[in-house]
Amino acid sequence: MTKKSSPKARALRIAVVGTGGVAQRNYLPFLAAQPDVAIACYNRTPEKAEQAAREFGGQAFRTLKELVAWKPTAALVLTTETCRHEVGAELIERGVPRVFFEKPLVAVNGQARVEESDFFKGRELLDLAASRKCETAMVFNYRFFEQSLAARELVRTRKLGKVITIAAQVHYACWSHVIDLIHHFAGGVKEIAALSGPVERTGDRVGTAKDVTAAFVTDGGAAGTIIGTAGMKWQHPLYELTFTFENGRLHLRDLDGTLEILDGGRQHHETVSFVRDASRWANYDESFRKAIGAYLDSLRRGVPPPVPGIDGLRELQVEAALKRSIKERRPVLLAKEFPLSGR
Repeated sequence: MTKKSSPKARALRIAVVGTGGVAQRNYLPFLAAQPDVAIACYNRTPEKAEQAAREFGGQAFRTLKELVAWKPTAALVLTTETCRHEVGAELIERGVPRVFFEKPLVAVNGQARVEESDFFKGRELLDLAASRKCETAMVFNYRFFEQSLAARELVRTRKLGKVITIAAQVHYACWSHVIDLIHHFAGGVKEIAALSGPVERTGDRVGTAKDVTAAFVTDGGAAGTIIGTAGMKWQHPLYELTFTFENGRLHLRDLDGTLEILDGGRQHHETVSFVRDASRWANYDESFRKAIGAYLDSLRRGVPPPVPGIDGLRELQVEAALKRSIKERRPVLLAKEFPLSGR
């Protein structure tokens, strides 16, 4: 065990489970800068955990049993999605009181190849957490882009009315995030009908997968479409998402791109552009800091997390319904065929 911090002086004990590139780029530097946070690291390759502990301060543990005995305030599950279910289940069963998951919640074959079984594994995980009184949370850092935050404020302060239509085009690298943004702005998806394209495309960071196109309706009565692909060029906008309201429209584009607003009440067509001296990837990294900061603040204040674990299951519910609709060539009612609780 490597030791380089003073847990007695720290109010929050944060266990980082999985110390690969995502953890080292987007989590550990921010956690290390927090004066009230003690860090513990675990990796299936112990040397990687020890290296992270040396670089960012804290302790490295060789087993999850030892890590849990350290009594973390929360464990951040930052492993690859392919093993997130088994790692999360072990942490919950061993008594960790709060578990925070990277996205997607479960994807045994990778994020571009989510299957129906991933939804049921995710539901099993959250049902286990509920039975053990373990609080779960998700990252979904796209909610913390400046354009997303500005859009939410516009929805709150302008008289735009209800969402009536939604249109999304997405690179699979952003797929689960965009599904979450649809939930964030328009509520749950009620019914979905989908088709798969005939060609498998290979995309940066997501591997090979077929295109998907779907039509859906939300619980609030909005009608929407979503197209997912691995073939979109990486240098192009990785997603475009338009919400049409009864009295306006919001258009979100790429990783903190320009936000466009049509405000029917004010008879305004507006754009909100953010600072241009930072790359899209700097904005992406900043969204992680905001997301993690919001989660740590919820721990400090003893309030529910900003993005609860159930939102990760809702995202998988949509993906599972998509796959069933494609396979059986019919519309799928999500609540009926993929209920969010199996208890």
